Amino acid sequence: MTVPEINYWAVLLATLSSMIVGAIWYARGVLGVRWARLAGVDLEKPSRGPLWPMITTVIVSFITAWVLAGAATIAQNFYTGSYFWASLVTAVTLWAGFTAARFITHDAFEGRSTQLTTLNIAHELITIVVMAIIIGVWPPAGI
Repeated sequence: MTVPEINYWAVLLATLSSMIVGAIWYARGVLGVRWARLAGVDLEKPSRGPLWPMITTVIVSFITAWVLAGAATIAQNFYTGSYFWASLVTAVTLWAGFTAARFITHDAFEGRSTQLTTLNIAHELITIVVMAIIIGVWPPAGI
């Protein structure tokens, strides 16, 4: 079994980018108030402190970036050509097939509004595209 080459510096930067995209996306002056209203979250009285959600986000973002970097390397090795485009196409394909599709399914069964689902999957798309750009412009050595 061969493990795909991964640039871990790109993965770490992509992990950080997820935090930055989330901080901007969920800022009160951007989409934070709208998201909170649709999700039924009281921004003035959160149900828990931000520490554990932030730790969870860092861990999950690292895993996402790592999987994306590996999948992009596999795609680039299979299709050849540009590592950047392999990263971007892989990201959007994985987002559509796994993230968006699963959000839509779960939210439909949970009775969440289409507006909230759209807002959440759009956030995930922007997050994964930014990660893909970082990973795509900084391929592993030898590619």
